[in-house]
Amino acid sequence: MKIVLLEGLGVSQEVIKRHQEKLAAMGHSFTAFEKDADPQVQASRAKDADAVMLANMPLSPLVIERVPGLKFIDVAFTGVDHVPVEAAKERGIVISNASGYATQAVAELCMGLMISLLRRTAQVEARCRQGGTKEGLIGNLLWGKTVGIVGAGAIGRRTAAQCKACGCRVLAYNRSAVSDPAIDQQVSLEELLSQADIVSLHCPLTPATKGLIGEKELERMKPSAYLINTARGPVVDSDALAKALTAGAIAGAACDVFETEPPLSADHPLLHTPNTIVTPHIAFASVESMEQRAEIVFENLYAWLKGKPVNLV
Repeated sequence: MKIVLLEGLGVSQEVIKRHQEKLAAMGHSFTAFEKDADPQVQASRAKDADAVMLANMPLSPLVIERVPGLKFIDVAFTGVDHVPVEAAKERGIVISNASGYATQAVAELCMGLMISLLRRTAQVEARCRQGGTKEGLIGNLLWGKTVGIVGAGAIGRRTAAQCKACGCRVLAYNRSAVSDPAIDQQVSLEELLSQADIVSLHCPLTPATKGLIGEKELERMKPSAYLINTARGPVVDSDALAKALTAGAIAGAACDVFETEPPLSADHPLLHTPNTIVTPHIAFASVESMEQRAEIVFENLYAWLKGKPVNLV
């Protein structure tokens, strides 16, 4: 089989070389490329491939169209909204993902963002660098707050558990019933938004969740509440969120994801709003999670090569 990795996996070359040698010993060819989102380049690099591997780079539909022998897409990411899933399924192409590798990484960043917003870390750091004090910038505890988890999958539940350990009341909105000791109550989205001191988004991007948090939803939130998005950018209407933040309709927000992958345009509305933490899609990225991701995605490949695919989308 010819296997092509279309972008780096964030691990050492030693890790890649180890798997390349293992595949060669099995009689397969493996070629690794650095990231290039150009559709023509992707199609050219994937030429004659039986399997392609990638992380969160959008996979061009041209790859599906121009690589007739493609049988397997191995996605080193949890979400697959950047992959032409329907076109692949029409061709009978198998897709696996790396669900689970970033559960702890995302949950930990959420906790850090919650505390940073509540304790006004960015503002007091700036004040300190300017030779000032904490005067007028005393923050709040996470302890005792109501946290609303939107999307109680693995990451949502892990975040809920960590919030519970910090003394929070935890509400959850999820499309199916949830049974988890860390979740105090499963409620409607409207109830969650109106009750939560912190709303943390953990839902996948689907037609149903695109624009899930818009102007009406933000109006339901408390003026003292915070919104955290480590899910997918389009789940939130950025213009509506920027408007709410500028007007003081909510207390603040932290966004790790946007409509497009960073780097962002300098005029993106959330780069110019008060009480807003922005990070360039780092929630999943830790040394430990990158190593775990690589192991999962290569195990997906070996399972497929044996005719027993796992982690199927």
